[in-house]
Amino acid sequence: MSRWRTWGEIPTFMKNDFTLKYYRHLSRKRTSMVFKRIFDMIMSAVLLVLLSPVILVLAVWIKVDSRGPVFFRQERITQYGRKFRIFKFRTMVNDADKKGSLVTVGGDSRITRVGAVIRKYRLDEIPQLINVLCGDMSFVGTRPEVEKYVMAYTPAMMATLLMPAGITSEASIRYKDEDRLLEAADDVDYTYIHKVLPGKMRYNLKYLKRFSLINDIRLCIETVLAVIH
Repeated sequence: MSRWRTWGEIPTFMKNDFTLKYYRHLSRKRTSMVFKRIFDMIMSAVLLVLLSPVILVLAVWIKVDSRGPVFFRQERITQYGRKFRIFKFRTMVNDADKKGSLVTVGGDSRITRVGAVIRKYRLDEIPQLINVLCGDMSFVGTRPEVEKYVMAYTPAMMATLLMPAGITSEASIRYKDEDRLLEAADDVDYTYIHKVLPGKMRYNLKYLKRFSLINDIRLCIETVLAVIH
Protein backbone atom coordinates (compact mmCIF):
# COMPACT_ATOMS: atom_id res chain seq x y z
CA MET A 1 0.00 0.00 0.00
CA SER A 2 1.31 3.46 -0.86
CA ARG A 3 1.85 5.94 1.96
CA TRP A 4 -1.18 8.01 2.92
CA ARG A 5 -1.08 11.18 0.82
CA THR A 6 -2.01 14.70 1.79
CA TRP A 7 -5.07 16.12 0.06
CA GLY A 8 -2.78 18.27 -2.09
CA GLU A 9 -1.03 15.11 -3.36
CA ILE A 10 -4.27 13.38 -4.42
CA PRO A 11 -4.51 13.11 -8.24
CA THR A 12 -6.63 15.90 -9.72
CA PHE A 13 -9.06 13.51 -11.42
CA MET A 14 -10.02 12.10 -8.00
CA LYS A 15 -10.63 15.42 -6.29
CA ASN A 16 -14.25 16.31 -5.61
CA ASP A 17 -16.53 16.88 -2.63
CA PHE A 18 -17.45 13.19 -2.35
CA THR A 19 -13.81 12.06 -2.24
CA LEU A 20 -12.96 14.80 0.28
CA LYS A 21 -15.66 13.52 2.64
CA TYR A 22 -14.26 9.99 2.57
CA TYR A 23 -10.68 11.30 2.72
CA ARG A 24 -11.39 13.13 5.97
CA HIS A 25 -13.04 10.03 7.43
CA LEU A 26 -10.17 7.70 6.48
CA SER A 27 -7.53 10.18 7.66
CA ARG A 28 -8.73 9.49 11.19
CA LYS A 29 -8.04 5.77 10.68
CA ARG A 30 -4.43 5.91 9.53
CA THR A 31 -3.26 3.67 12.38
CA SER A 32 -5.75 1.02 11.30
CA MET A 33 -4.41 1.27 7.76
CA VAL A 34 -0.88 0.59 9.01
CA PHE A 35 -2.09 -2.57 10.77
CA LYS A 36 -4.04 -3.50 7.62
CA ARG A 37 -0.78 -3.43 5.65
CA ILE A 38 1.07 -5.47 8.28
CA PHE A 39 -1.75 -8.04 8.24
CA ASP A 40 -1.62 -8.16 4.42
CA MET A 41 2.15 -8.75 4.32
CA ILE A 42 2.20 -11.47 6.97
CA MET A 43 -0.87 -13.36 5.74
CA SER A 44 0.06 -13.19 2.04
CA ALA A 45 3.56 -14.51 2.75
CA VAL A 46 2.23 -17.34 4.94
CA LEU A 47 -0.48 -18.32 2.44
CA LEU A 48 1.93 -18.30 -0.50
CA VAL A 49 4.09 -20.82 1.35
CA LEU A 50 1.17 -22.98 2.52
CA LEU A 51 -0.55 -22.96 -0.87
CA SER A 52 2.61 -23.51 -2.95
CA PRO A 53 1.70 -27.20 -3.64
CA VAL A 54 -1.78 -26.13 -4.81
CA ILE A 55 -0.27 -23.40 -6.97
CA LEU A 56 2.09 -25.93 -8.59
CA VAL A 57 -0.71 -28.44 -9.31
CA LEU A 58 -2.98 -25.77 -10.81
CA ALA A 59 -0.14 -24.38 -12.92
CA VAL A 60 0.57 -27.81 -14.43
CA TRP A 61 -3.16 -28.48 -14.96
CA ILE A 62 -3.65 -25.17 -16.79
CA LYS A 63 -0.58 -25.74 -18.96
CA VAL A 64 -1.67 -29.25 -19.95
CA ASP A 65 -5.28 -28.21 -20.64
CA SER A 66 -4.71 -25.43 -23.19
CA ARG A 67 -2.07 -23.42 -25.00
CA GLY A 68 -0.89 -20.22 -23.41
CA PRO A 69 0.78 -18.94 -20.23
CA VAL A 70 -0.13 -20.16 -16.75
CA PHE A 71 -0.81 -16.65 -15.50
CA PHE A 72 -3.12 -14.00 -16.88
CA ARG A 73 -1.54 -10.55 -16.54
CA GLN A 74 -3.59 -7.43 -17.14
CA GLU A 75 -3.15 -3.78 -16.31
CA ARG A 76 -5.53 -2.66 -13.57
CA ILE A 77 -5.98 0.43 -11.42
CA THR A 78 -5.31 0.58 -7.68
CA GLN A 79 -4.85 3.23 -4.97
CA TYR A 80 -4.58 6.84 -6.23
CA GLY A 81 -5.19 5.68 -9.79
CA ARG A 82 -1.83 3.89 -10.00
CA LYS A 83 -1.55 1.24 -12.70
CA PHE A 84 -0.24 -2.26 -11.92
CA ARG A 85 -0.32 -5.70 -13.52
CA ILE A 86 -2.57 -8.18 -11.75
CA PHE A 87 -1.69 -11.87 -11.32
CA LYS A 88 -4.44 -14.43 -11.95
CA PHE A 89 -4.43 -18.01 -13.12
CA ARG A 90 -5.41 -18.05 -16.78
CA THR A 91 -8.97 -19.39 -17.07
CA MET A 92 -9.65 -18.41 -20.68
CA VAL A 93 -8.10 -19.02 -24.06
CA ASN A 94 -4.92 -17.09 -24.79
CA ASP A 95 -5.50 -13.39 -25.64
CA ALA A 96 -9.15 -13.69 -24.59
CA ASP A 97 -9.27 -9.95 -23.76
CA LYS A 98 -8.71 -9.26 -27.47
CA LYS A 99 -11.54 -11.55 -28.52
CA GLY A 100 -14.45 -10.11 -26.56
CA SER A 101 -15.54 -7.95 -23.62
CA LEU A 102 -13.22 -7.11 -20.74
CA VAL A 103 -15.76 -8.70 -18.38
CA THR A 104 -16.81 -12.34 -18.43
CA VAL A 105 -20.37 -13.54 -18.92
CA GLY A 106 -21.96 -16.87 -18.01
CA GLY A 107 -21.29 -19.55 -20.58
CA ASP A 108 -18.48 -17.48 -22.11
CA SER A 109 -16.98 -19.56 -24.94
CA ARG A 110 -13.53 -18.19 -24.12
CA ILE A 111 -13.40 -20.04 -20.77
CA THR A 112 -11.31 -23.22 -20.83
CA ARG A 113 -12.34 -26.53 -19.24
CA VAL A 114 -9.93 -26.04 -16.35
CA GLY A 115 -10.91 -22.40 -16.15
CA ALA A 116 -14.56 -23.26 -15.54
CA VAL A 117 -13.59 -25.35 -12.52
CA ILE A 118 -11.13 -22.98 -10.87
CA ARG A 119 -13.33 -19.92 -11.48
CA LYS A 120 -16.22 -21.63 -9.68
CA TYR A 121 -14.15 -21.89 -6.51
CA ARG A 122 -12.23 -18.63 -7.11
CA LEU A 123 -8.93 -20.50 -7.24
CA ASP A 124 -7.88 -18.22 -10.09
CA GLU A 125 -7.52 -15.46 -7.49
CA ILE A 126 -4.74 -17.23 -5.52
CA PRO A 127 -1.84 -15.63 -7.45
CA GLN A 128 -3.09 -12.21 -6.36
CA LEU A 129 -1.38 -13.00 -3.07
CA ILE A 130 1.74 -11.84 -4.94
CA ASN A 131 0.09 -8.48 -5.63
CA VAL A 132 -0.88 -8.22 -1.95
CA LEU A 133 2.67 -9.00 -0.80
CA CYS A 134 4.04 -6.36 -3.20
CA GLY A 135 1.59 -3.74 -1.95
CA ASP A 136 -0.41 -3.34 -5.15
CA MET A 137 -3.48 -4.88 -3.52
CA SER A 138 -4.95 -5.74 -0.14
CA PHE A 139 -6.98 -8.74 0.98
CA VAL A 140 -10.07 -6.54 1.26
CA GLY A 141 -10.94 -3.59 -0.95
CA THR A 142 -12.65 -2.56 -4.15
CA ARG A 143 -11.90 -5.03 -6.94
CA PRO A 144 -9.35 -3.51 -9.34
CA GLU A 145 -10.86 -2.47 -12.66
CA VAL A 146 -9.25 -1.87 -16.04
CA GLU A 147 -8.72 1.79 -16.93
CA LYS A 148 -11.70 1.80 -19.30
CA TYR A 149 -14.13 1.20 -16.45
CA VAL A 150 -12.36 3.52 -13.99
CA MET A 151 -12.78 6.33 -16.50
CA ALA A 152 -16.55 5.68 -16.28
CA TYR A 153 -16.57 6.20 -12.49
CA THR A 154 -18.89 8.85 -11.11
CA PRO A 155 -17.37 11.48 -8.76
CA ALA A 156 -18.55 9.45 -5.74
CA MET A 157 -16.93 6.25 -7.05
CA MET A 158 -13.55 8.00 -7.24
CA ALA A 159 -13.39 7.83 -3.44
CA THR A 160 -12.78 4.07 -3.65
CA LEU A 161 -9.34 4.83 -5.09
CA LEU A 162 -8.25 6.23 -1.72
CA MET A 163 -7.60 2.64 -0.62
CA PRO A 164 -5.71 -0.20 -2.34
CA ALA A 165 -7.69 -2.54 -4.58
CA GLY A 166 -8.67 -5.82 -2.94
CA ILE A 167 -9.00 -9.53 -3.60
CA THR A 168 -12.42 -9.57 -1.98
CA SER A 169 -15.09 -7.27 -0.60
CA GLU A 170 -18.75 -7.30 0.34
CA ALA A 171 -19.47 -6.34 -3.28
CA SER A 172 -17.52 -9.40 -4.47
CA ILE A 173 -19.60 -11.63 -2.21
CA ARG A 174 -22.92 -10.07 -3.22
CA TYR A 175 -22.02 -10.15 -6.92
CA LYS A 176 -20.26 -13.52 -6.99
CA ASP A 177 -22.57 -14.57 -9.85
CA GLU A 178 -21.90 -11.40 -11.81
CA ASP A 179 -21.19 -13.32 -15.01
CA ARG A 180 -24.74 -14.68 -14.96
CA LEU A 181 -26.17 -11.18 -14.59
CA LEU A 182 -24.34 -10.15 -17.76
CA GLU A 183 -25.14 -13.30 -19.73
CA ALA A 184 -28.36 -11.96 -21.27
CA ALA A 185 -27.06 -8.45 -21.93
CA ASP A 186 -27.06 -7.21 -25.53
CA ASP A 187 -24.21 -4.82 -24.75
CA VAL A 188 -22.09 -6.31 -21.97
CA ASP A 189 -19.90 -3.24 -21.40
CA TYR A 190 -22.88 -0.87 -21.22
CA THR A 191 -24.74 -3.15 -18.82
CA TYR A 192 -21.68 -3.55 -16.61
CA ILE A 193 -20.95 0.20 -16.43
CA HIS A 194 -24.52 1.43 -15.98
CA LYS A 195 -26.20 -1.38 -14.04
CA VAL A 196 -23.71 -3.71 -12.34
CA LEU A 197 -20.94 -1.27 -11.38
CA PRO A 198 -23.21 1.21 -9.54
CA GLY A 199 -24.61 -1.61 -7.41
CA LYS A 200 -21.15 -2.88 -6.51
CA MET A 201 -19.94 0.61 -5.72
CA ARG A 202 -22.68 1.15 -3.14
CA TYR A 203 -21.13 -1.69 -1.14
CA ASN A 204 -17.58 -0.42 -1.76
CA LEU A 205 -18.41 3.06 -0.49
CA LYS A 206 -20.14 1.56 2.56
CA TYR A 207 -16.90 -0.34 3.22
CA LEU A 208 -14.93 2.92 3.34
CA LYS A 209 -17.33 4.29 5.96
CA ARG A 210 -17.03 1.15 8.08
CA PHE A 211 -13.35 0.41 7.51
CA SER A 212 -11.53 -1.42 10.31
CA LEU A 213 -9.14 -4.37 10.49
CA ILE A 214 -11.79 -6.41 12.31
CA ASN A 215 -14.23 -5.77 9.48
CA ASP A 216 -11.57 -6.85 6.96
CA ILE A 217 -11.07 -10.15 8.78
CA ARG A 218 -14.85 -10.67 8.91
CA LEU A 219 -15.13 -10.14 5.14
CA CYS A 220 -12.27 -12.59 4.51
CA ILE A 221 -14.11 -15.25 6.56
CA GLU A 222 -17.41 -14.51 4.79
CA THR A 223 -15.67 -14.90 1.42
CA VAL A 224 -14.35 -18.33 2.35
CA LEU A 225 -17.80 -19.40 3.53
CA ALA A 226 -19.42 -18.05 0.34
CA VAL A 227 -17.02 -20.03 -1.82
CA ILE A 228 -17.62 -23.23 0.17
CA HIS A 229 -21.37 -22.86 -0.16
